[in-house]
Amino acid sequence: MKYQALCILPFLIFFESCKQKQVANDNEITNLLSYKDSTFLQEYHQAYPVSNDVLTNEVRSIIVDAKGNVWIATPTGVFMKKEGQKDWLPAIPEADQGPSFSVEVDLQSSVWMSTWNSVYRFKENKLERMPGAESPVSALSVSAEGVYAVGPHGVWLYNDKGCEKKNYPIARSVRDVISDGQEGLWIASDVGLYHSNAKGTNHLYKQDVVLSAYIHGIALDDHKKLWAGGLGGVNILLQEKREKVLSVENGIPSNNVNCIRHSPDGAMWVGTDVGVVRYQPDGSHSLRFSRRWLLDDKVNDIAFDIDGNAWIATTKGVSAIKRKKMTLAAKQNYFYDVLMRRHIRDPWIAGQCRLTLPGDTTRWKPEDDDNDGEFTGNYLAMESFRYAATKSGDAKLKAAKAFRFLKLLQEVTETEGFFARTIVPSSWAFVHDDNQVLTERQKSDELVKEPRFKPVEVRWRKSKDGSLKWKGDTSSDEMCGHVFGYFFYYQLVADEPEKVIIRKHIAKIVDYIMSHHYTFTDIDGTPTRWGMWSPDKLNRDPEWLPDRSLNSMEMLSYLKLAYYVTSNEKYQREYLRLINEEGYLKNMENIPNQNAAWYVYYDVTMQVYLYPILLAAEKDPALRKFYENHLDNLMKRHAIDKNPLINFIYCYTRNKNSELQPSIEFLMDTPLDLVDWPIDHSKREDVKIVHEPVLGDIQVKELPPASIRATVRWDKNPWGVNGGDPQVEREPVFWLLPYWMGRYLKMIE
Repeated sequence: MKYQALCILPFLIFFESCKQKQVANDNEITNLLSYKDSTFLQEYHQAYPVSNDVLTNEVRSIIVDAKGNVWIATPTGVFMKKEGQKDWLPAIPEADQGPSFSVEVDLQSSVWMSTWNSVYRFKENKLERMPGAESPVSALSVSAEGVYAVGPHGVWLYNDKGCEKKNYPIARSVRDVISDGQEGLWIASDVGLYHSNAKGTNHLYKQDVVLSAYIHGIALDDHKKLWAGGLGGVNILLQEKREKVLSVENGIPSNNVNCIRHSPDGAMWVGTDVGVVRYQPDGSHSLRFSRRWLLDDKVNDIAFDIDGNAWIATTKGVSAIKRKKMTLAAKQNYFYDVLMRRHIRDPWIAGQCRLTLPGDTTRWKPEDDDNDGEFTGNYLAMESFRYAATKSGDAKLKAAKAFRFLKLLQEVTETEGFFARTIVPSSWAFVHDDNQVLTERQKSDELVKEPRFKPVEVRWRKSKDGSLKWKGDTSSDEMCGHVFGYFFYYQLVADEPEKVIIRKHIAKIVDYIMSHHYTFTDIDGTPTRWGMWSPDKLNRDPEWLPDRSLNSMEMLSYLKLAYYVTSNEKYQREYLRLINEEGYLKNMENIPNQNAAWYVYYDVTMQVYLYPILLAAEKDPALRKFYENHLDNLMKRHAIDKNPLINFIYCYTRNKNSELQPSIEFLMDTPLDLVDWPIDHSKREDVKIVHEPVLGDIQVKELPPASIRATVRWDKNPWGVNGGDPQVEREPVFWLLPYWMGRYLKMIE
C-alpha cells in the first residue's frame, strides 16, 4: 500500500459577489458576479525518465520515503532518486540487480524492496537482505503488525519477531496487496480478490461482487471501503459486498485499471492504460493523460510525498504531478514572463516558437505563422486592457510597439492599403509556405478540388531595402484580428496624436478595400484567396455562399470602424448601402442558421472580434438593437463552450456580468505548460465521439477542460478530438487577454 498518513493544509478559494461572500474550493465555483483573487493549488508536471533503456524505464512500483527520496522497481532492478535531484542511482549492488517487483516504506521509514532473488530492507543508511520469504515476492504491504511479502510461493509477515509464513490459501498470480487494518490482508490476483486473516480466507470472484476476476489494484478509501480495480473498471466493496461500480460510464478512461491509491487529501487515484483519473470525496473526478501530464499514459503505480504531490510509475519513466499555491495574478506573472522571453520577436510580433527537441523549452527559435497579424492583434488588445486596468507605462509602450508592427505590415507592401500576413528577416532560410512553382497539372487538380483556388507561386517577397521578407495572400481573418486590436488600442490606450495615426491607418486599409470592389487585392492585382467581401461574389456567386453571412458582417464592421474613428460620411454611406441595397444585414442575420456544411469554429472567433466595434459605433437604435440581439443569440449558443474570451467580450460589449464561473475555472485549470503536446481523446473509452457542434470535425460529446485540451488558440475547436505538435510552444496571449479583460471589468479583483 502506497499511502502514508500526511497532514495537508486545505486551501480555500474565496469568491465575492456584490451581495455576499462565497467560500469555495476549485470544484465549487458557483454564482459568481465578481471573483476576489485568492490562493488555489496549481498542478504541474515534472518528468523523471530513468534511463535510455526501454526496460529500465518500465516502472512497476514506486514509493517516496520520509526524506523525499523516490524508490522504484523496474524489470532491470531497483533504483533511487534523491530528493531535489534528477539522476537515478542503483539501490542494490549491480550484481544483484534484475527483475524487481515492489517497493514500500514501513512505519519506521525503512524502505523495503522485492526482487527476483531476495527481499531487501534499507534502514538507517544500511542495505540488508531479509531472509525468510521465498523469492520472487510479487508485492509488499505495510501494516501495524509488520511488513507482508506476498508472491507465487505464499504469504510472509516480517516484524520484530522475525519472518512468519501465513498459511493463506490464495492464488499464485498476486498483483497487489494491502492491509485491511484488522490484522488481515486484501489480495488482488488474476482470479479474483482474497480476504485473508487468522479466521480464514474468502475468495471473491463472482460477477455479483466484481466486474471481472482479473483484479490488479486495490486500496481503502476514507470510509474503509475497498476499491478493487482491474479488467472492466473499479468495484467498490463494503464488508465483502459490492456497493458501486466505476466504469467507462463513470469517467474511467480505459477498460484496463492497473492500480488504485488513496491520496492524503482523500481522493482515490485510479491508474489505467489511458492515464490517471482522480475521484474526489464529493464524487467529482478529473483526468490526467497525454505527455503534458505523464511520460506515458499507461500507469502502473502511484505514490504520494509529504506535500501531497503524486509520483506516478509509467511504462516510460516516472512522472510527478505536483502542486503549488498560486493566485491568478501570480499565474499572469508567470505567463507574461514566458511571453516576453520566448514569444516576442522583432519588431514586436507575438507568436509561437519552434522547439529544437519536442517538449524542451530550453532550446528554441522563433518561427513565422500564417496568422501572426491576427494573434499580434490579440496581443495588442491584451496590452490595451492591461494598460486600462493598471495605467502601466510598460503596457502602453508595448501596445504601441504592437501597433507599429501591424502598421508596418501595410507599409512593407508599398501599396495604397494592402497589408502582409507577416514579416521575417530576409536572412531566415526557412519559412512556412515558401514560394513554389506550380505545374499546369497541379493547378488543374487544385481547381477541381477547390473552385475558388488561387495559384500563388510568389507568396514571399523582399522589402524595398532587402532587410525583410513579407508574406502575401492575406486573408479575411487577418483583417478581423487587426481591427480587433486597433479598436481596443484606440479606445483604451491612444492619446490624441496617436489616434490621428490610427485613423489614417484604418482609413487607408478600408479605402483600399473599397477601391478594389470590396476585395483584398494582392500586389499581383488579383484578390487574395480569402479576402472577399464583394456583393458580386457573396450574393451572386454560389461558390461564395458559405462565406456570405460572416463576410457581410465583417465588411459592415470595417466600414463602421472607419466611420467611428474618422467621422467621414463616405464610410457611413457605403455601410448603409450594403445594408439597404445588398442585404448585408440580412446576410449577417442568417449566421446562426447557416448550413451545417459551412460551419467552422474559427468563424465564431471572427464574429466575437467584431461585436465590440459594431455596438460601440452604432448609434441608430434599431440597428443597435439588431446587433445586441445577434450577440445575445451567439452567447446563448456558445455559453456551452465555456470560452473566457467570448464571455468577457460579451460582458464588455453588453455591459453585463455573465458566465464568470466558467471563465475563472478556465483561468485556473489552464496548465502552466504551453508546449502543444499531442492530445488524443479518441484513446479514451469514457467519451463519445461525435460530429457536433461542427459537422465537419471529429469531436467529443463533453467539453474537455483546459487541462486536457491541446494548448489553446481561440481559432481552434475546443471540442476537437485530437491535435498538437510537441515542437511548438504556444504564446500565452490566449490566457492573458481574457484575464486582463476580467481585471478591467472588475470581475476579477
